[in-house]
Amino acid sequence: MTTGHDARLDRISTDGRYVVIPMDHGITMGPVSGLKEIEETIDKVTRGGADAVLTQRGIAPRVHDNKNGAGYIVHVNGSTEIGPDEDDKRMTATVKDAIRAGGDAVSFHINVGSEHEPGQISALAEITSTASTFGIPVLAMAYARGPGVAGDDPEALGHAVRLAEELGADVVKTGYSGDGESFEHVTESTRLPVVIAGGSKGSDRETVQMVRGAIDGGAAGVSMGRSIFQHEDPEAITRAVSGIVHEDYSVKEALTVAGLAEV
Repeated sequence: MTTGHDARLDRISTDGRYVVIPMDHGITMGPVSGLKEIEETIDKVTRGGADAVLTQRGIAPRVHDNKNGAGYIVHVNGSTEIGPDEDDKRMTATVKDAIRAGGDAVSFHINVGSEHEPGQISALAEITSTASTFGIPVLAMAYARGPGVAGDDPEALGHAVRLAEELGADVVKTGYSGDGESFEHVTESTRLPVVIAGGSKGSDRETVQMVRGAIDGGAAGVSMGRSIFQHEDPEAITRAVSGIVHEDYSVKEALTVAGLAEV
């Protein structure tokens, strides 16, 4: 590790805890609600306590003036849901591109168990090698996905996060196993900070309960997209999630502080 690496890691976290809001979905899903006016959404989630936002590099000019001092992560691969295979993530940027875009870190998506795993392993290994040269942290989005692979299976998730560590990532994002007890196996499978994905939007209570369970299971935070940026009040739901991650609030406390109905 270098001083620059550690300084950049601090910019995307708070005391080793992470509330990251990925908004790279425009390349995958198109300009869905919450992303058309992405400047407003970035302003709201960072006011709500997000440590960092994440986009593809082309959106960088719309990020910096609106992130209220939060960190910025550049995602470097992608695919579309209308293409032949959404799991076939292809490179969209290099580490140097991310640096030029003002990124504090880069992120890379790998589907462990898919037919595209071999190429994605090679690409992630190259990304971490190049990033280390420049002192740039790497967030690996390591999902358990493929034929016969259950995306919430703790064993498969444990394998995915360990793979990320083996390939040199600094932080790893993965799916949630459904409860804190089973998620302990996932977090114990690596020494990296583990953050959970949010998936599709649920109720406020469901979202906050999921975050509480993950933290109880040893997670270091979240990297939640649609359940945050498509919320009717992105600032409030971010504040609730941040309360769990950074203040160790109960579900009730988090909802109350954020002014969200407890339903």
